[in-house]
Amino acid sequence: MKSLVLQPTDTAQWHALVAEAQQACQHTLTETLESYLVFMLMRFTGRPDLVARAMALEFLDAQGEGSQKPDMLRDVGDKCLLFSGFFPKLAERRLVRVSYFVRLGRSAYRQLAMLVDGESDRLYAQLSEAFVPVMDVLQAMRGLSGEPALGPLAAAELWADTGSRMAYQTLGETSSAIPVSGTSRRKH
Repeated sequence: MKSLVLQPTDTAQWHALVAEAQQACQHTLTETLESYLVFMLMRFTGRPDLVARAMALEFLDAQGEGSQKPDMLRDVGDKCLLFSGFFPKLAERRLVRVSYFVRLGRSAYRQLAMLVDGESDRLYAQLSEAFVPVMDVLQAMRGLSGEPALGPLAAAELWADTGSRMAYQTLGETSSAIPVSGTSRRKH
């Protein structure tokens, strides 16, 4: 385990962790995605209510009309990103695959991209398309402590469902098995 180097501000601390995680999982996020991830992490720091509701219910609530719809869709996408990246074992406790959060989060960001204008639509479209690499960065961040974010079975399922680089790396580190691409594996 590496020693933690404290940065002068919360933003700098999150940025340093995101940069270290990108190196660990060999993903390089765009500056826009990296900034979004840093500020999303800051926004959800200290939020114990994060896991209070089922994501499907929040997603359904966001399908209604009203001025809150974009915020609700963003929250669903962000929470799904956090669950799949930082808290993938939550999926196991809820008896769903991690890829459930991936599909739901990508869909929320995709819908949000169609709702908003200007720079925001491109940002949310990028988040939808790059959901798996951003999730991988969060899983790598979680793994900086020395404990992988995923167990072998969840890693195998996530890799088969999404092509996650971190899931593949976890499989290599926790098992002597070599995963092969099957017909159900989708490339993201």
